[in-house]
Amino acid sequence: MPAIKYWPTKRGDEDLRKLVDEAIDQCKQEKREIEALLKENGVALPPDPPERPNACLNDIPAGARINDPEIAAMLSRDTATGLIACSTMIGQAICEDIGLLFGQFHMKKAALGGKLLRLLKQKGWLIPPPLHLAKGEDC
Repeated sequence: MPAIKYWPTKRGDEDLRKLVDEAIDQCKQEKREIEALLKENGVALPPDPPERPNACLNDIPAGARINDPEIAAMLSRDTATGLIACSTMIGQAICEDIGLLFGQFHMKKAALGGKLLRLLKQKGWLIPPPLHLAKGEDC
């Protein structure tokens, strides 16, 4: 979640803004649930880093801004990585409650990934690779 926290101030598209906000809320909820589980089991938690100040999109020079398609691609990458991490935890968990907890995280991330894919297609930010066409027999 550290990187995703700072994207809200760097994007212009309103649909992407809503999706990033949803992803941030989802990450915060997952963090609270995991912290509660760790505290319940006596694990000491490290302190959170200090919050960074918000910046206005227009205050960021054009060459230093992260474009909306780049933010969407990073969110897509992070969502896919989260799905893999949740699947790994589900497979390695020896306690049923932990496996179920990460199963819930997995379902929420999959739903977020579906919304993100729809947004990428609607905005034209997802560029599919060229189709592979079979060549004739003489090639």
